[in-house]
Amino acid sequence: MTRVKMCGLRSEADVRAVLELRPDFAGFILSGGFRRSISRETFAELSAMLIGSGVKRVGVFVNEPLDSLIGFADYIDVIQLHGSEDEDYIRSLRKLTDKPIIKAITVRSEADIEASRASSADYVLLDSGTGTGSTFEHSLIADIDRPFFLAGGLTAENVSEAIRLYEPFAVDASSSLETDGIKDKTKMAAFAEAARRKEN
Repeated sequence: MTRVKMCGLRSEADVRAVLELRPDFAGFILSGGFRRSISRETFAELSAMLIGSGVKRVGVFVNEPLDSLIGFADYIDVIQLHGSEDEDYIRSLRKLTDKPIIKAITVRSEADIEASRASSADYVLLDSGTGTGSTFEHSLIADIDRPFFLAGGLTAENVSEAIRLYEPFAVDASSSLETDGIKDKTKMAAFAEAARRKEN
């Protein structure tokens, strides 16, 4: 079954919704400068709420210095790189931690799919950009031959069809789970239900 990732969590209310809905992954933006970024202190509190829940805590980083990133390692289960991090960065990171690594790749052309095939990360996340809420040309991923997270513009209305067509390892949503910039439990529940329909 396709896994579900809910990203951009920022508050206790967000995490309480996650604890009820039980997606497979919960993502937190831990690099500064983004609308959904949270502080180390806030993350420590929210991360603690998920201990023992079975929901994997994903720390999302954008071009973060390695020493800063590793400072979060005790509080996360998976590392997501969402910037221009290259293979040298991933190799250096693996010397510091054995946590699984997701490398996000913005898909605009077949060349980006080739880059996803070549990545040494444990998983790739195929997206249209950083939190844009828009889709990319999904036909580009028809022949991808490795486990991937599908993100970018997925909603409760289109996620089931995307899973049926492309069979991703996981689907990832953030913007579509919000109302006026705040996570909406009703939308979160609808997304989880659509992603888990048995016909998938």
